[in-house]
Amino acid sequence: MALLDRLRQVFRGMTGDPADVWDPWRQLLAADEAAWRGAVAVARGGPRVLIAPGAGGFHLGVLVETSLAVALTLRGADVGIFLCDSALSGCQMTEWGGVSPKGLREAPPQPRCGQCEKRGRRIFEPLGLKTHWLGKSVSLEQKARARDIATAIPVSDVAHYRHEGLAVGEHAIAGALRYFARGDFEGEPYAEELVRHYLYSALLTVFATGAVLEEGKYEVACFNHGIYVPQGLVGEVCRRWGVRVVNWNPAYRKSSFIFSHGDSYHHTMISEPPGEWEGMCWSEKFERDAMEYLQSRRLGKQDWIWFHNEPQEDAKKIAREIGNDFSRPTIALLTNVLWDARLHYRSNAFPSMLEWVLETIRYFQDRPDLDLVVRVHPAELRGGIPSRQLLMPEILKVFPTLPRNVFMVGPESEVSTYSLSEHSNAVIIFNTKTGIEVSSLGVPVIVAGEAWIRGKGFSLDASSPDEYRRILDTLPLRDRLSPDKLQRARKYAYHFFFRRMIPIPFIEQPEKDGEFLVRCRSLSDLLPGRARGLDVICAGILEGLPFVYPAETIA
Repeated sequence: MALLDRLRQVFRGMTGDPADVWDPWRQLLAADEAAWRGAVAVARGGPRVLIAPGAGGFHLGVLVETSLAVALTLRGADVGIFLCDSALSGCQMTEWGGVSPKGLREAPPQPRCGQCEKRGRRIFEPLGLKTHWLGKSVSLEQKARARDIATAIPVSDVAHYRHEGLAVGEHAIAGALRYFARGDFEGEPYAEELVRHYLYSALLTVFATGAVLEEGKYEVACFNHGIYVPQGLVGEVCRRWGVRVVNWNPAYRKSSFIFSHGDSYHHTMISEPPGEWEGMCWSEKFERDAMEYLQSRRLGKQDWIWFHNEPQEDAKKIAREIGNDFSRPTIALLTNVLWDARLHYRSNAFPSMLEWVLETIRYFQDRPDLDLVVRVHPAELRGGIPSRQLLMPEILKVFPTLPRNVFMVGPESEVSTYSLSEHSNAVIIFNTKTGIEVSSLGVPVIVAGEAWIRGKGFSLDASSPDEYRRILDTLPLRDRLSPDKLQRARKYAYHFFFRRMIPIPFIEQPEKDGEFLVRCRSLSDLLPGRARGLDVICAGILEGLPFVYPAETIA
């Protein structure tokens, strides 16, 4: 009997109650433990897949990755798990609001580690799959070596430090900046010490990942994000060993996720060839679906990530708030969060987002025929990790008095970025994904950083400061996007929001900022053919197929 037929047979007729928040699988497995153990036995000898959550305390992460572990096992994959056992002194779970710098200076295990490890054990152990523990995968000699390196290297050299060709220092710096929620370490008295903690943790992750890959002979590894500590280092080692890498992130639309091959989607979406979407069939229906969804994003009605509950859309009220009446051509500049932009993207025309903003203000102070409105990203205050380095104070350090034609919209403002953009002659972005949406409205977009719309055929892309200024010299623009470019923009928006965002319908967040839940009645809900999005994801992991959901073929 074929493998999938056998698996369908052993799970036929299974039922179960929805499980609790942190332990969704114990009840589902107990409903037919013999069938699950049989499925695990059948999968032995199948493709070797490593699920590497790293941290067991990331709630959504472990729900997604246990779901993947079960689904892949039901498709015949021999799955292993890679978790931290309180071994790292700095990691993805370490955030300013939860651990003070003084507390982070302590050697692991730290108070936060016990709960994180406990949750990882509780949710993964019922699966009965091979589990590798990070601390147990590192020898005493390797720990001493990591400590010696992290102590000896000048902190000014950490960012460029490579261990056997791996960008260990880059990920250590990224982790420390994420902890401080800043784009730099200015004014942080514990910065050097914490950078060394992250470097030590990064090296431990490198050593442990090598040992796990050698023991398990894995063919592909799947884990969240693909940057920071430990996930960024797991990716570095896997690529060195020739192990395929799959990274994933929660997407914007409810119950949907973005998966990518080889690296974080923050990077791969930039280099994704237009051929992935420009040849797709196109119709008025798809255009209507795209625009209806984009309209819904103003309020986040179909999303589980949004920043405004009551955005201000009225142009007159916006003009009164910002002090600009749109009587002259207005250019909107849309920012990212300083530390987020620093970590996620390889900047293009400028070395950092802050330098780009300052240079743009300098340019516009010599263009009195134009108005510039700087819209600071709301996530500075409302994001999952509120920024500790705000953009407006950084601007005021250089421009204590702003040029008369430069206006600011702070992160606390309810001004609708979409409405502001619609009333602008053009929009300038660095990295923000809003460029996709603004282009779909027909507004010309100038790209100064590594935004995803770069190179897609409907934006004005700058690759150097001189090229950027030459583009600005053409302002104000005479026209909106041409019909051909507008269709490309909307087609790409459909591709990004409907095809690259893959639904896993049984993973839900009933309330904004509430708990995530797995809504499976039984393990059979994860069998092939039950959820199209899950089938696409598993085929991508097991066979290397594109992570593209065929939304245009599904009614």
